[in-house]
Amino acid sequence: MDIELNPPDGITGFPLGMPAEAVKAAAAALGEIKVQDEEAPDFFHPMKVLALHPQFEISFTLPDGRSLASAEVWIPRPGPEEITVRFRGIDVFRTPARQLLEQLAAMGLTVLDEKYYAYVPGLSLGFTRVAGHEVPLDTDGEPLYFQAVLTGPADYYDYKLTD
Repeated sequence: MDIELNPPDGITGFPLGMPAEAVKAAAAALGEIKVQDEEAPDFFHPMKVLALHPQFEISFTLPDGRSLASAEVWIPRPGPEEITVRFRGIDVFRTPARQLLEQLAAMGLTVLDEKYYAYVPGLSLGFTRVAGHEVPLDTDGEPLYFQAVLTGPADYYDYKLTD
C-alpha cells in the first residue's frame, strides 16, 4: 500500500473537504474506525475519525463535523503488508528525520525545525519525532525517524511564521 502526501490537497483517497460520511466509509475500508465528537464538534473537541489498520493509524479531523480538514498518518509498523508513505518521491518514515528535513529544504521549501517537531508552512506538512514506545535513536537522542506526519490546508501552519 502506498500513501501519497499531497498537501495542501490531502492524502491518497482522502482529499481535504471530503464529506464526513465519505471519510468514514473510506477509512472503514482501511480497517476498524473510531469516531469521536461526531454529535457536537467544537473548537476544543473537533470530530475525529480514526482509521485503525493492523499496521498503522490515520487520524482524520473534521472540525465542523461535515468535511475533512486534516489527516495525520502514523508510522507503519512491520507486518505482512508493505506500506510506504511518500511525499514527492521521498519515503517519509524510512528516511532519517534530519535527512528528510534537508531534502525538503533543498526543494526550496520553508522548513521550521524544532527539537521534537518540524513544520513546512505554506505547504502545510507537520512532523513529530515523539514516540510512545522504544524506537531507534539518532545522535541527538531523539527518534531517528519521524513518527507521524500531518497534512492540512495551505495556511495550516502559517501561524508558525510569526513566532
